[in-house]
Amino acid sequence: MALVKKHALLVLGLLIGYCTYGQGVDTTQQVVPGRKNSIAQQKKPYVIMISVDGMRYDYAQKYGATRLLNLARTGVKAEYMIPSYPSVTFPNHYTLVTGLYPSHHGIVGNKFYDRGFKANYSTKGKTVVEGKWYGGTPLWVLAEQQQMLTASFYWVGSEAPVRGILPTYYYKYNEKIGIHERIKAVVNWLKLPAQRRPHLINVYFPEVDHAGHNFGPEAAETRSAVKFIDSAIYELNKAVKTTGLQVNFVLVADHGMTPVDTAHPLTVPALDTAKFNILSEGELVHIYAKDTTAITATYKELQKQAFNYRAYLRTNTPAAWHYDKTNDRFNRIADILLVPSPHNVFAAGNHKVNPGAHGYDPALVKDMMATFYAWGPAFKANLTIPAFKNVNVYPIVTRLLSLKQGTPIDGNSETANKVLKPVSEATKK
Repeated sequence: MALVKKHALLVLGLLIGYCTYGQGVDTTQQVVPGRKNSIAQQKKPYVIMISVDGMRYDYAQKYGATRLLNLARTGVKAEYMIPSYPSVTFPNHYTLVTGLYPSHHGIVGNKFYDRGFKANYSTKGKTVVEGKWYGGTPLWVLAEQQQMLTASFYWVGSEAPVRGILPTYYYKYNEKIGIHERIKAVVNWLKLPAQRRPHLINVYFPEVDHAGHNFGPEAAETRSAVKFIDSAIYELNKAVKTTGLQVNFVLVADHGMTPVDTAHPLTVPALDTAKFNILSEGELVHIYAKDTTAITATYKELQKQAFNYRAYLRTNTPAAWHYDKTNDRFNRIADILLVPSPHNVFAAGNHKVNPGAHGYDPALVKDMMATFYAWGPAFKANLTIPAFKNVNVYPIVTRLLSLKQGTPIDGNSETANKVLKPVSEATKK
C-alpha cells in the first residue's frame, strides 16, 4: 500500500478539520442486532457501491488514474453520468440510492426548509440522522426488507432510520478513520459467516471533492487527491479478491467540479426577513415566503436587478430539472430560486469563495458531469456506453442483487440492460 501512503500524506491537509456532514468523532462500527441473511439471500452475489465525491467525468484520464482506468477496462464505463439538479452532494447521493429525482425523494438541497415541519434541513445538523426527512426506498432499506444484510461506510441517509430501517452495519460520518482501516473494515464484512455477511456495501470517499473546492479542479492538490483514490480503489479491489467471493463494483460520483470567478462573488439580495426565509448554498439561493402575498412583487424586482444570475419561481423552472411545484412531493422547493450563471457563486457575508464549485445545471456546464465505472463478474467487459442519468443506477444494483423493486422510481432499466451480462453468463464461475 505504498502508493496509498504516499498520496494519503498529500491529501491529509484537506481533511483536517473539514467535515462535510460530520456528526462528531464516533469512529466505532454501529451494528443492528438480531439480523441475518435468509437462506435464499445467502446465495446472492455481492455489490460494493463506491462514491468518489466530486470525481468529474474526465478526472481519471486527466490526472492519470491508470489503475482505476484499468479496472474500468475490465468492465464498463460511461462517457459520463448526468447528475440531477441541483448538482450538489446530498441530493445526488440520495438519488443514486433511491432512483428518484431530488424533488421526489425530498432532499432538494444541501440545505432547505420544510413547510410542514417548519424547520430547516442542514448537512451539519441533527437532521442528517432523522428518518423523517428522507423519502423513497434506499437500496439498503430495500435489501433489508427482503432479508439481505447491508453495510455502509458513509452514505447520505445511511445514518437515519429511513422507513424505520438502518443498514445492519454502518459508521457515523467522520474523517478520522484512515484508508487502511476503511479497506480492512470492508474486507472483514466480507469474511463474516454467510448468515451475517452483507451483500450490499456502500463506501464513500470525500477527498477529491475537498481538493476541488479548496484548490480548484486544475490544482496539483486535486491531482493528488485523484491519485490517492486511484491507489485506494486498487488496494480495495485487491483486498476484496482475497475473499474469493463473487463481488461486483459500482463506482459513481455525485457531480463534477468547475472553476469559479472568485474575484467577483455575487451578493445575495437584501430582503425583508419578516417576509422571507433565505438559505444560500452559493450555487443556489432558496427564498421561502413567510408572507405569500409578497412573492410576485419580490420576484419581479429580483428579475429586474439580476446580474449574472436568474430568478425563478418554483412554478417556472426548466422542465428538465424536474424541480418545480408540480414535482415537489414534499413541499420543500423554495418559492423563489436564485440561480447564478455558470462559474458565478453567491457569497455569504464575508466568507471566502472557494475556487472550485458545483451545483450548476449539467446541461449548461459539462464540468458537472460525473464518473461511472463498474466491473466484476456480472458486468460486460471493455464496454463504453453513452451518457445516462444517475436515476438509472438504482435498477443496476437491484438487478445485480435480484431484489424486488418496491415503490415506483424515476429511473429505468435501459442502462442496466446495456452494462450487465445475461444472468446465465454472469453466474458462471
